[in-house]
Amino acid sequence: MSLPKAQPIIISPDITLQPPLTRRGTGPGLILAVPSAKRVESANRFALEYGIIKANKDQGPKTLDPGPLKKWAEEGYAVVQVTFDDMDSSGNFGDLLGTAVAELEKVKECDGVEKVGLVVHGGGNSDRIISALAANPRIVSCVYYGPFNPLWARDTSVPILAHVPSPVFQRSEGEIKMFGEDPKNFKGHYYPNLNMFDYFALPWCVGFNSSAASVAHTRSLAFMKPLLGGPYFDLEAIWDEHTKYEFEDRSVDKTMATMVDQPYVNHIPTLTGGIGRENLTNFYRDHFIHSNAKDAQLELVSRTVGIDRIVDEFLFNFTHNRVVDWLIPGIPPTHRKVSIPFTSIVNIRGDRLYHEHIAWDQGTVLRQLGLLPEYLPFPYALPGGRQPGEGGKKFEYRLPVAGVETAKKLVDENAVESNEMLGYGVREVPDE
Repeated sequence: MSLPKAQPIIISPDITLQPPLTRRGTGPGLILAVPSAKRVESANRFALEYGIIKANKDQGPKTLDPGPLKKWAEEGYAVVQVTFDDMDSSGNFGDLLGTAVAELEKVKECDGVEKVGLVVHGGGNSDRIISALAANPRIVSCVYYGPFNPLWARDTSVPILAHVPSPVFQRSEGEIKMFGEDPKNFKGHYYPNLNMFDYFALPWCVGFNSSAASVAHTRSLAFMKPLLGGPYFDLEAIWDEHTKYEFEDRSVDKTMATMVDQPYVNHIPTLTGGIGRENLTNFYRDHFIHSNAKDAQLELVSRTVGIDRIVDEFLFNFTHNRVVDWLIPGIPPTHRKVSIPFTSIVNIRGDRLYHEHIAWDQGTVLRQLGLLPEYLPFPYALPGGRQPGEGGKKFEYRLPVAGVETAKKLVDENAVESNEMLGYGVREVPDE
């Protein structure tokens, strides 16, 4: 199972085609409108010169995430990207979209152009979108990134989702009373800590914000897929396939084949994992897949499936009979059985994994291995300024950390009494 090989095809200086980058290989048609390099350069210069965003030469790459052309293709769409300089002076923006639809008709990997989606990274001039939609009736949904007046949506029946990078454009109660409620075909999300003219979802822009871009992309998928008829994938089957290759087959190659071109894994408590295909392959080979105990098992407790994510609660059960360096680095085998509550947030892009965020309580791991004491020194004065008594005394606090009880209570809420730790406190003992 190899990665898709479809390369972008340059139709003209303003139009680029990208077939779907999924195992399925076909998908609905999507038009992506992005600002030209000239417009982006101008916006970047403005943001830096006026101190809207501070330059940081040592920051390095802002994200592993690709640009929207590749990202939407990895989601399973046949994408035609068009670039524009200025919608105000580009009276032909509607013509440009019409040309994009015509190009999609020629793409064998496109499932049809009866229903086409539109994603625009604007930064202004969103009223021009309305006339462009009227000129292209096969565009049945529109996602807009940038300032957007909801009342403009009254002039079209096309459903519009706007990602607005500023609370300024969130309508006041007085404005709603004067001009009426938002049109039913409009939905707006507002991102309060961003400048209103930031291209916050374009990785090559200084205003790029990875968190806001990620949230906006998920919202865009939830909006777009029902209107275009997909593409839909069995996310549970994709995730289960991935974990099978990890824990049953123990195959690095098969595991990596379930992931997009540039994925990442982040084990939050130990800061282990891998960023990018090469680093993640090395991590899986040298520190994960062959490091787990032979009796390691995942016991699923709950699962939530979203439009592009799976959130699992599960127990990771194993015997600590080898060094498990991704989980408890540097600790020799204790030969104890361990059952750890885990939470995983898995982002699936199309029919492959993009990233995994994995979290657990490291305290319960150490407690179950017998490596965490019941009490530790408390090196501060108590409330009121109380200090330890004379004669070589010290304070100790009882660690609010549980052992295997955490796993039992995750599976059965009645297995362990609640709130027993509320009785924990500080004790005074000889300083030996």
